[in-house]
Amino acid sequence: MYRALGQWCYANWGKVILAWVALVIGVGAVAGTVGSAFSTAFEIPESESRDGFDALDEHFGGFGSGQPGSIVFRSEQGVDDPEVVAVMNELFDFTVALDPDQIQLNSPYEPSPQPLISQTGPEAGLIAYADLTFDQSVDQVEASEWGVEIREHAEELVAEAGLEDELQIETGGAILSEFEPPETELIGLAFAVIVLILAFGSVMAMGLPIGVAVAGVATGIGIINLLSNAISIPDFAIQLGAMIGLGVGIDYALFIVTRYRNSLAAGHDQYAAVGIALDTAGRAVVFAGLTVVVSLLGMLLIGLPFISGLGVGAASTVTITMIASITLLPALLGLVKDRVEISRVRGLVAAGLASVGLFLIGIGVAPLSGFLFLGAGIALVLLIGTVIPPMRRIIPHRPEKPIRETLAYRWSRVIQSHPWLAMTIGTAILLALAAPVLGLRLGFSDEGNFPEETSTRKAYDLIADGFGDGYNGPLIITAELDGPESGAQIPALQAAIESTDGVAALAAVPSNFEDPTASEAFLFRVIPTTSPQDEATQDLVEALRDEVIPPVSDGLEVSVTGAVPANIDFTTFLSARILVFFGAVLSISFLLLMSVFRSIVVPIKAVIMNVLSIASAYGVVVAIFQWGWFGSLFGIAEAPIEPFIPMMLFAIVFGLSMDYEVFLLSRIKEEYEKTGDAQNSVADGLAATARVITAAAAIMIVVFGAFMLEDDRIIKLFGLGLAMAVFLDASLVRMLLVPATMELLGDRNWWLPRWLDRIIPNLNIEGTEPPAPVAAAEEPGDGPDDDAEPDASPPFRSEPVPT
Repeated sequence: MYRALGQWCYANWGKVILAWVALVIGVGAVAGTVGSAFSTAFEIPESESRDGFDALDEHFGGFGSGQPGSIVFRSEQGVDDPEVVAVMNELFDFTVALDPDQIQLNSPYEPSPQPLISQTGPEAGLIAYADLTFDQSVDQVEASEWGVEIREHAEELVAEAGLEDELQIETGGAILSEFEPPETELIGLAFAVIVLILAFGSVMAMGLPIGVAVAGVATGIGIINLLSNAISIPDFAIQLGAMIGLGVGIDYALFIVTRYRNSLAAGHDQYAAVGIALDTAGRAVVFAGLTVVVSLLGMLLIGLPFISGLGVGAASTVTITMIASITLLPALLGLVKDRVEISRVRGLVAAGLASVGLFLIGIGVAPLSGFLFLGAGIALVLLIGTVIPPMRRIIPHRPEKPIRETLAYRWSRVIQSHPWLAMTIGTAILLALAAPVLGLRLGFSDEGNFPEETSTRKAYDLIADGFGDGYNGPLIITAELDGPESGAQIPALQAAIESTDGVAALAAVPSNFEDPTASEAFLFRVIPTTSPQDEATQDLVEALRDEVIPPVSDGLEVSVTGAVPANIDFTTFLSARILVFFGAVLSISFLLLMSVFRSIVVPIKAVIMNVLSIASAYGVVVAIFQWGWFGSLFGIAEAPIEPFIPMMLFAIVFGLSMDYEVFLLSRIKEEYEKTGDAQNSVADGLAATARVITAAAAIMIVVFGAFMLEDDRIIKLFGLGLAMAVFLDASLVRMLLVPATMELLGDRNWWLPRWLDRIIPNLNIEGTEPPAPVAAAEEPGDGPDDDAEPDASPPFRSEPVPT
């Protein structure tokens, strides 16, 4: 099937390429027309915070149960100044008018249970804020657009009043935060251009993986936008999809193109080589891609829309990219034909210009409009290159070294000569890097981690300066009465909460303002002394729930809720399921590898080493993002690790590492079956795959690592975690632990009990490569003239007429 698919796409390259162009443009057009509906809201079933939100909906009109935001302002002449009051009231009216059914606003100029104007300290009377509550149905895109409108209207009002130097207005809350499309993936593309040229020695061969990856990512992003209208998907799923799609897209195409060129070098014609590449590397790509997809879709089992949306979004991009690798790539090979092996000076100059241009746009030195100038520059270079003879010169390929003369082969033999030492050093390094994971604290970072120049961060800092850190994350406690007599318990409950360590302020609100004694419920707005992400705030929530409230809640149904307790419940819910998820992914991976390699030992080693490399990546993430090591270098403050991060990283990294695992071990197994030599088969397999694995890993590391330059903390975290995991997997694991352990176990690596061999299915991901055609011997005098200039291009390759 794979061979037939690849050869059909190769022969009908025009139809396939046109179909992909139509798909990319069509999906983009539909996504642009329909729009997106990303959401950062999440729901936790059967939790105390959920019960509290239900009570708010029933007794308080939903106040406090929606998504929180704020409009924060500071005036040197005081927030009660008539000019300031006039500007702010007009802005408040404008804000509510954006959608009166979905926006609630509590003004500082109206009666409130707690003061919304700073009362003490040097900022007393200078800072105030309006509480905003957005309905849960409001998506991130719409709210972000509202945030832009509010800020722009605020600037207009301030300018009209002539208060530019006296009045500062900011919008607070993640829901109103600014959204900027990612640009740093262009840095990864710029680096990929260089690495692929070095790996292939061909400009055309370099362009094929990048073209496939870009087509897959563009289509995948469009699909994510469309899916956001049907399921709950967070806004950062776009960056995550682009990050993963570029990495796996280039990797998958790299493996297939490498096998295609190897088949050409062995003497096969182009049509046959495409079939061989798809039947061998193509099988491995589909296997690795489906492994990633299944791991990501396993997150559906968690049962939370937010997590499911992340998994579905990332899996969609991987799926489209994988399909592009086995359909669009053969078609592109059919388009370029023998030119895949030819590099001219003009092409090299154009590729260098493209790499520099992409890098400058990626780091923000050049604007996105620079794509137009970059395209024009590349076109000009290619045009000039057609008329200037030196630019048309073909660059000769470097001669290939025999496998046993390569650095990778010699390295493997050195490691195999000292396997215990190599295994000890590699394991010790991984364990040392993994050590910080023992201090992992799961939780949600707050708006204090936004970049300092954003309005969201400025609003957070103003509230902290004017009121205290806790005002950025108030707790809400609902108390529903079992009957009228239960109201007598409310003063005791209020006193117990107010006297709890860590509570800075408290305000009580009855459900019946006109007659509090007839109220069916009471609401307590509790201000902690610490910030929302502070561990002390979590301790306060747990103390209120477990120690303070139960003794004074007779006749009351009390729930501690609000954004911070909801985050805590969300974290607890996920934490209880992470190990189950890990176990399921590891078990499936073990069974798949056992079916592929017909061995028990190889899958066990693979699972252990992958867990080590992932744990080491987690350790680095904890040290930098939670403990704050080198935080100033990366623009990161100390904060807990978002609870969905370990799960997502595990699903993605395990699938990616499976790619390298299959590619390396299948080559080792192939050599072992040919020779029966357990020692040299390891060195030969490592040497044969080292360049491709190194190139693929280097591209992934830069593509992922470039996202550390983004502003969003979660994207930074994903970028570092994925880059570090790939680096450790491709270096310490593949180049150190694999040869060492394979040497120590020898023939036992491939042991499988006969009874088990009969039970498990046989998954063939290696395919078959027919023997290369034997060229007919030439008669003397029939060959080319020895004095003639050799033709740098391969001979004409026969192929069937497209159907």
